[in-house]
Amino acid sequence: MTTVKDICRLIEQYAPPALQESYDNSGLLVGCPEEAVTGALLCIDVTEKVVNEAIELGMNLIVSHHPFIFGGLKKITGTDQTQQIVIKAIKNNINIFAAHTNIDCAANGVSSKMAQKFGLQNVKPLAPREQSLMKLVSFVPEKFAQNVRNALFEAGAGTIGNYDLCSYNSTGYGTFRAGENTNAFVGAKGELHAENETRIEIVFPFYLKNKIENALIASHPYEEPAYDFYLLENKWNTTGFGAIGELKEPMPTEKFLEKIKNIFNVPSIRHTDICKNEIQRVAMCGGAGSFLINNAKNANSDIFITGDIKYHDFFLAENQLIIADIGHYESEQFTKEIFYEIIQKKFPNFAVRISQTKTNPINYYF
Repeated sequence: MTTVKDICRLIEQYAPPALQESYDNSGLLVGCPEEAVTGALLCIDVTEKVVNEAIELGMNLIVSHHPFIFGGLKKITGTDQTQQIVIKAIKNNINIFAAHTNIDCAANGVSSKMAQKFGLQNVKPLAPREQSLMKLVSFVPEKFAQNVRNALFEAGAGTIGNYDLCSYNSTGYGTFRAGENTNAFVGAKGELHAENETRIEIVFPFYLKNKIENALIASHPYEEPAYDFYLLENKWNTTGFGAIGELKEPMPTEKFLEKIKNIFNVPSIRHTDICKNEIQRVAMCGGAGSFLINNAKNANSDIFITGDIKYHDFFLAENQLIIADIGHYESEQFTKEIFYEIIQKKFPNFAVRISQTKTNPINYYF
């Protein structure tokens, strides 16, 4: 039996909740974690029509990108759209889950999916996360070092970019004297002891700290393991907002703009002056990405593709790159595909469907 919790955990393994911004409200918003799931309906926004669609399909879980509950709810009386959705969902046993900024900046997240649609090469985050990696240093008897390393790897430590099982090891010796109330693994009580040890250094994401610490203590032979945690200043180059990559071959700018329209199915593109004859280096951010304009310029991008650009933000291009606003919904629409791939990979026979309800509130008149 697949439960709501199973699907939520699966998505959160891909996009850990710890990666969401402080203002965000990702996670299970309505429902019961232990309830059996009859199917999952995937969408960008939760509206009452999406809830109706889930009811008609017999699917009791909605997975959305945008949390429909953002601020606090002090009462539920049906006086606004959010309250009406909550009431209808609860009455019909519909569970609602959202993954927002955590999947925006997760490895292979929203912007990376955009880059994939263009077939870009050498893709990496436009703004890698900082102060999000930690290092564990511990000292282990030489014969037990591999057991401890394996436990740490199993807990999620030791991944650097596309490499895993990474650690640095050096040998030396440690000294200690066991007190009367100890149960020393080696050495006699009251006597100075020297032990040949391996110094293990290993990197991991900050949100795994407790898990890594527990794994170390459980696998370490010493009664009192010696270890230190360090917060690193390094950029986490697989995780962060936006994406940047390169076309295999340069493309004339007007042809590339047509490519954008075709990929994202947009009728028009708001853009700055065409200051580049060709496009090769492409930066992008799903959703509202104006905060990354300077990152795109500093990365020598030819074009920056995003949504929700304000009038004055277009001036920030300064004729150094083209800013192309394709719309908020349009830039994030393929997030539904990410959800689909995550669930289908683990549960290939599970009922999952991309919503056919139009939730983009913006229309175009031709």
